[in-house]
Amino acid sequence: MKKLIFGLLFAILVLPGAILAQSKKGVSILGDSYSTFEGCVYPDTNAVWYWKKSNSKTDVRQADQTWWHKLISERGYRICKNNSFSGSTVCNTGYRGNDYSDWSFIARMKDLGEPDIIYIFGGTNDSWAKVPIGDFKYSDWTKEDLYNFRPAMAYMLASMKEYYPGVEIVFLINNDLSEDVTKSIATICDKYDVDRIQLVDIDRIEGHPSVKGMQQIVDQINAHDKASSR
Repeated sequence: MKKLIFGLLFAILVLPGAILAQSKKGVSILGDSYSTFEGCVYPDTNAVWYWKKSNSKTDVRQADQTWWHKLISERGYRICKNNSFSGSTVCNTGYRGNDYSDWSFIARMKDLGEPDIIYIFGGTNDSWAKVPIGDFKYSDWTKEDLYNFRPAMAYMLASMKEYYPGVEIVFLINNDLSEDVTKSIATICDKYDVDRIQLVDIDRIEGHPSVKGMQQIVDQINAHDKASSR
């Protein structure tokens, strides 16, 4: 009898909350330093830019000051996985021509859990590192192709559309990137029918969004979504 009563109490007190949590839309992030925060990335061995401790490179001190945390909290979503890695490129070429194939976006793109929405925030390091841009290529990618931005970008979106059927994918495009990278992202997103949001005038410290810049990112996502729903 006690077991039965305990079971009923458990169902009454715990299960509604669990059901409610699962009913919220799940969000995963595939990103670089802009989307990191100490203790909030998966896996936790990923390199981060934003730390809990005092950091003169930024005024972002808390996870709830990041763009993704603000957006998820504001919309009542739940986080699935934030697989962001500071300094990472979309393609397998990194800074100084080094091989980034262990932590590039295409290396991490299938480790995002089971979300309803995926935000990809990338291309910044590809631009800054001046990686090879390559040609537009939409099939039959070789290992060598994936060391170039355009074919790697196409391979990533094609693979993710197949791997996450029915999941909404949104690409955030940083402002002030090279023209080649910016236009290539737009072209390839349109090819795969992936929603894209071009950010503008983001406030930064040391090249990374400040607290003000994080809020500007959220505001611009909200403005885009509001305009799209009309």
